[in-house]
Amino acid sequence: MALTCSSSELAQILGPNSTAAADYICSQFTTVNDKFTDTAYAVDSTYLLFSAYLVFSMQLGFAMLCAGSVRAKNTMNIMLTNVLDAATGGIFYYLFGFAFAFGSPSNGFIGRHNFALKSIPSSLFDYSYFLYQWAFAIAAAGITSGSIAERTQFVAYLVYSSFLTGFVYPVVSHWFWSADGWASAANTNNLLFGSGVIDFAGSGVVHMVGPRIGRFDHTGRSVALRGHSASLVVLGTFILWFGWYGFNPGSFAKILSPYSSGSYYGQWSAVGRTAVTTTLAGCTAALTTLFGKRILSGHWNVTDVCNGLLGGFAAITAGCSVVEPWAAIICGFVAALVLIGCNMMAEKAKFDDPLEAAQLHGGCGAWGVIFTALFATEKYVNEVYPGKPGRPYGLFMGGGGRLLAAHVIQILVIIGWVSATMGPLFFILHKFNLLRISAEDEMAGMDLTRHGGFAYAYHDDDEGNKHGIQMRRIEPSAQI
Repeated sequence: MALTCSSSELAQILGPNSTAAADYICSQFTTVNDKFTDTAYAVDSTYLLFSAYLVFSMQLGFAMLCAGSVRAKNTMNIMLTNVLDAATGGIFYYLFGFAFAFGSPSNGFIGRHNFALKSIPSSLFDYSYFLYQWAFAIAAAGITSGSIAERTQFVAYLVYSSFLTGFVYPVVSHWFWSADGWASAANTNNLLFGSGVIDFAGSGVVHMVGPRIGRFDHTGRSVALRGHSASLVVLGTFILWFGWYGFNPGSFAKILSPYSSGSYYGQWSAVGRTAVTTTLAGCTAALTTLFGKRILSGHWNVTDVCNGLLGGFAAITAGCSVVEPWAAIICGFVAALVLIGCNMMAEKAKFDDPLEAAQLHGGCGAWGVIFTALFATEKYVNEVYPGKPGRPYGLFMGGGGRLLAAHVIQILVIIGWVSATMGPLFFILHKFNLLRISAEDEMAGMDLTRHGGFAYAYHDDDEGNKHGIQMRRIEPSAQI
């Protein structure tokens, strides 16, 4: 609450001939109030920047996860695509993406202002908000980079990644996150089913490319093409776990927002609760996957557990801010079952995804959207999305079915939009023979055929290293 001071009222209290003193005192009040306002902006901007850095660190997590999940002969290729997600995404999101997503005022379908950050900073956005949303956009591209790994031409990936971060993803984020979006919970003047869509921090995207050579034998039976490094998978998973604390709690965009003046409870509490629900959902999904896969396969598989953990995070992302911690455990438990079930269906359909991204982010993400519509609490919904009393909330919490209807529509329109935009793009790339590499290149590995050498050096002799990183033998006598 702002500090206010009226010189005329203060002069009456101080007595006659006190106008100058009243003016001076009120000017000091104004100065103090301005300092408080400046501090609040600085704290919130710093919080958002720190969250952006956390989300950006997820690119390293994706890079390690992808590298460990593919075969060694394609490591350089997948690492390069992760680097270029950030690089191309930065340029295209700066030029077009942010404007399409958040350019305001606009219509309900797409933004139309702030191209190349024109008129930024403003009363609506500062540079920190752009950086945070850019980190989100490249995360969307990073999620799918490993899904089409080991068989996709590099130029096709560049086209796809640029189109995704510059247009496809921004339009979807405008629908659900912009104050002007047709289904946004922030669009209080025109809420879908009176609630809008409560997708607090977002969900995944879908993709389609054929399976890798050898993924299924001549009888159609599944053949495991294991990634070459479980260590990199675990490292990437922990980095993603760390980054998710910027992804979910950071989506509040500000932290210095009291719900009632002078209370220990405010938006900082909601930020902490969001971190807790995120943690519990991931932990529950990891343990459920561990025992579920043990029953099904007879093994304790670390990569399956890592995917289960990430599936729990993907599921809780939509409702992390509006559900109780106990509900997050339910979310993670069901997410693990959804992931296992989706993997079974993918195997039967001969759908090849080295990182299980469609199953993990598509299946678990869709479950998370439904979960939010079932378990969102009235109190948290009104705190996180103020300005519209009486919003619908979770069906199982007594809030009726309107939020569930809005979320079902969200799932359907995202599937429709991505299919209508990315489908023709992939079809065109396929027709021009730009989508898939040749069988010979795929068998040899893209590191050798497309990137000039292998990521790892297996021998010290020159002949063994002619395609790899050159290494020099260090004799024991030369060591210190």
